[in-house]
Amino acid sequence: MKRSMYTSLVLASLAAPMPTMADSLTDAITGGKTSGDFRLRYEEVDQDNTLKNASALTLRTRLGYTTAELEGFSATVEMEDVRIVGGQDSYTVGPAGFKVGEHSVVADPEVTELDQGFVKYKKGMFTAKVGRQVITYDGHRFVGHVGWRQDRQTFDAARFDLKPMEGVSLSYAYLDQRNRIFAEAADFDSKDHLLNAAIDTPIGKLVVYSYMLEVDNGTDNARDTVGASLSGGVDVGKAKLLYTVELASQEFEAGAIDRDADYSLIEGGVSVSGITGKVGVETLGSDDGLYGFTTELATLHKFNGWADMFLGTPATGLVDSYVSVSGKLLGGGWSVTYHDFTADEDTPTLDNYGSELDISYARKFGKNYNAGVKYADYSADDLFVDTKKLWVWVGLSF
Repeated sequence: MKRSMYTSLVLASLAAPMPTMADSLTDAITGGKTSGDFRLRYEEVDQDNTLKNASALTLRTRLGYTTAELEGFSATVEMEDVRIVGGQDSYTVGPAGFKVGEHSVVADPEVTELDQGFVKYKKGMFTAKVGRQVITYDGHRFVGHVGWRQDRQTFDAARFDLKPMEGVSLSYAYLDQRNRIFAEAADFDSKDHLLNAAIDTPIGKLVVYSYMLEVDNGTDNARDTVGASLSGGVDVGKAKLLYTVELASQEFEAGAIDRDADYSLIEGGVSVSGITGKVGVETLGSDDGLYGFTTELATLHKFNGWADMFLGTPATGLVDSYVSVSGKLLGGGWSVTYHDFTADEDTPTLDNYGSELDISYARKFGKNYNAGVKYADYSADDLFVDTKKLWVWVGLSF
């Protein structure tokens, strides 16, 4: 198994003898907590091309253990396994997967690996984590765990968080390795610096961030993003008005290539009687049709349609105009979202990217069980092909 500097450090620290603390260490280990998360999911993909329809039935298993705290320190180890169930493997994982060129993609490879393994220190307003871990910021738009896929994204990293006062959070993380959703073969080293500051203000939550990303593979490949967002809500009678405004700029360098692009999000909504409606426009800008604003560490499935047509931003950019409605039904939650996709930088042949309808329903059963169904229907125009996707799942967690 490939190990980064941080993963090796964590495993070594867990194995190292500590005779002067034997009794307390024993209590910390035996007084810890186990955790488990199981998800059995069926996914079907139907695309209007020469590829055969894809169907996959996979079981994702995560088992973890976290020690009790000792002098502010604790340790977590979590393993993850993904298996094809019942021989339902009529799909390809990706360019390097099986059945390439025969079936459409379902991005869930079979894998057994260390999902998380870190040492944590917490005292007062300060928290530090060193090792393989999940890191997310601000709704996953720029940094997320891609938890929708069976093999989620984690990072080998050192993260430091400070909460100097109520309503103020400061965070810095250095990423040494990105552990992506396609198992170890797709992981790669990096030298990423993530800075995030969140402040509660009288008019909403203000977040300021700087994400400086660099692929550590011997090439000059860097992507730096600086931005800020403000989001909040105002009570008006029995209704609540919601808003989000976000702006960011990005510079990309790769050898002699130097590109710049901007990002913006304007969203408004209202929540009343358990129903929430939102209207928004998200723009991932373009640099003269040569480069599109990119959020490579994001939980991309959460944004720009569940059919996952825009996991990579087109060079002509992307404007996602959407409207969504969500609410509660029969103890669960439902949502319906419609997207209209266009180019940020028009060309004679590339203007309208198409549209998409997304529908979901999910609910919990008791404390530990959950189930859901989700459907995405993408209608192509100047880009891609018509694509329909269906998911049905059941889960157990403790």
